[in-house]
Amino acid sequence: MGLEKEKADTKIFMDEDGFNRSDSPAPSETEKSLEKAPDRDPHGLNSHLKLGFEDVIAEPTSTHSFDKVWVCSHALFELSKYLIYKLLTLVLAIPLALVAGILFAVLSCLHIWVVMPFIRSILLILPSVQAVWKSLTDVFIAPVCHSMGRCFSAINIHLDQE
Repeated sequence: MGLEKEKADTKIFMDEDGFNRSDSPAPSETEKSLEKAPDRDPHGLNSHLKLGFEDVIAEPTSTHSFDKVWVCSHALFELSKYLIYKLLTLVLAIPLALVAGILFAVLSCLHIWVVMPFIRSILLILPSVQAVWKSLTDVFIAPVCHSMGRCFSAINIHLDQE
C-alpha cells in the first residue's frame, strides 16, 4: 500500500508544573462508569458483523492502487457505513423495537396461558388414554393377530429347482 513507510511517531509531553492536579476534581465512580461505553452486545450475537474495510476490500501485494485512492476509499467506506447505519437506526430502530416487543409479548402470553396449560392437560390425560388404548388393542387387535399367525404358521413352502 505504501502507507507503512509514512507512519510517524507522535508523542505529547506535558510539564508537571503546567498541569495542576488539585484544580480538577477526581471523577467519581458514576462518572467513571459513564466514561466507558456500555457493551450493547454482551452475548456476542452479532460478532460476525464486526468487520472493517480490510475485511471487505483487500489488495494483494502484487496489485496496488494509488495511495490516495486507497485512503479516500477507506475513509468513504467507513463514513458511509457509519452514516447509513445511524440513519437507518434513526428511522427503523424504534418501530422495529416496538414490533419486536409486541411479538415477544404475544408469544410469551400464548406460551404461558395457552401452550403450557394445554401440554399439562394432555400429560394428565395420557395415562388414562394409554390404559384405554391398551385394553382396546388387547380385546380387538391381539386376538385377530394371534389367529392370523396360527393360520399362516401351518403353511409350508418348498422350492424345487428343476
